[in-house]
Amino acid sequence: MTQPELEALAADAYVYGYPLVSDLTMVERFTGGGMGTLPAAPFNRLSHATRLAEPGDPFVSVNNDSVYSIAQLDLSEGPQVLHVPDAAGAYYVLQFVDAWTDNFAYVGSRATGTAEQTWLIVPPNWHGDPPDPGRVIVSPTTIASIVGRFACTGPDDLPRVQALQEALTLSPLEPGGLVAGLPEPDPDVPERLAFFERLRVWMAAFPPAGPDVEYQRRFAPLGLLDPDPSPFRAAAPEWTAALLKGLAAGRERVEDATRPPEDHPAGEWRSGLHLFDFNTDYLGPGTIDDPEWRIPDRRAAYLSRAAAARAGLWGNHAYEAVFAMTYDDADGRPLSGAHAYTLRFDEPPPAEAFWSLTMYGLPDYYLVANPIERYAIGDRTPGLVYGDDGSLTLLLQHEPPADPAAAANWLPTPEGGFRPIIRLYQPKEAVLDGTYRVPPIRRL
Repeated sequence: MTQPELEALAADAYVYGYPLVSDLTMVERFTGGGMGTLPAAPFNRLSHATRLAEPGDPFVSVNNDSVYSIAQLDLSEGPQVLHVPDAAGAYYVLQFVDAWTDNFAYVGSRATGTAEQTWLIVPPNWHGDPPDPGRVIVSPTTIASIVGRFACTGPDDLPRVQALQEALTLSPLEPGGLVAGLPEPDPDVPERLAFFERLRVWMAAFPPAGPDVEYQRRFAPLGLLDPDPSPFRAAAPEWTAALLKGLAAGRERVEDATRPPEDHPAGEWRSGLHLFDFNTDYLGPGTIDDPEWRIPDRRAAYLSRAAAARAGLWGNHAYEAVFAMTYDDADGRPLSGAHAYTLRFDEPPPAEAFWSLTMYGLPDYYLVANPIERYAIGDRTPGLVYGDDGSLTLLLQHEPPADPAAAANWLPTPEGGFRPIIRLYQPKEAVLDGTYRVPPIRRL
């Protein structure tokens, strides 16, 4: 294989494998040190946040609408029993994500209702007898994540959410099993090739769907299918150079996929309506198994999956929650805290549960610190000032506004570039069929 062919293949491998490496790196970080508001927890134990997310919580595009409860599953120990308390009609969702970032099940308000319920989570190819065959969730990989979000209106609502968290339990079906954990990449591999080493080890440990196994056989010339010892420990210079050039090209491809196309209409919000439709193989309870929610081209799905992992790891399908983002104003100019902006809604965004607008700084997509500690604004924000016609005009700027009505509707921005995200929880049909369009942000 020629050098350019190796480089092209390495770029494809990066796009294909980035979600797996990104996900399991986060799983490893989570079990070892926690994440922001969530304390560290071993596999098969729930970790509960005690507050809403804030600046300094190192998670891409984290929401400020809900309190998280997260568990990293290792089903090598055996099936896990998940007990969910009665949420009394309040919005929540438990999202199930496999090692490749496929959303394979949902439990919660939209999917299964808010009444008390118990589910059995089983590993792939499990052949036991479940206590309730109608309440089984099959995980495609032995490592998976439960990402729980409980809607919370603010500090005064925390006691209600914390009571639900305490009643949410996870326990083994048969105690005494052993947890295999994540296999360790070879520590002697140079850091510049660490991505490929992680991909080699974790790809073997957590096989994807059958069609993807066929696809990843193409990566044999890169050493990604090699058994131990690692081929990256003392790689030849020319081969290493090809891998590194391919890695850089693949990374740029993923970054490009998270940016709006150059010819997009000025001020248009880029919706994640079908960003998470890359899972076509494992659609369990709470998912919608319909062609509308599947990307038919697997190669296109790989890039969508990588872009989703880069810009919004562990995000939901759009039928659970839609998010849309924009980088520029109505005239196509990049959004910057050097200017002031308005966002006017003639009528409320169409969401069955609730909606919010959250501010993120660039380039990390983290929440933005500000003096009033307001990181998101939406229909649950107290004191919003509406127009006589029912419209709502939000003010986006760095400096505090002097006018009290403007201050009530103010979402602070950073000094530099920013990217806001609007989220609609349980979006209505006008959102899902593309009829509804978020209005553009206008510079004052």
